[in-house]
Amino acid sequence: MFEYTKTVLKKVSFDAELFCKELEKALIRLLPFEVEELKIWLVQFTRNKPELYVCMSVIKQ
Repeated sequence: MFEYTKTVLKKVSFDAELFCKELEKALIRLLPFEVEELKIWLVQFTRNKPELYVCMSVIKQ
């Protein structure tokens, strides 16, 4: 499920609103240890995509 989530997030990264929605869904579906891995991946993935920084507030909850 973790790899699928990364694939979906990569595909919707062109739209910050869609990215946030998919990220919220992922946080519900993934297991706790996968959420931690996703946080690490997101920091790296969004490093060059400042338009997606607004979505990072979703994972801080």
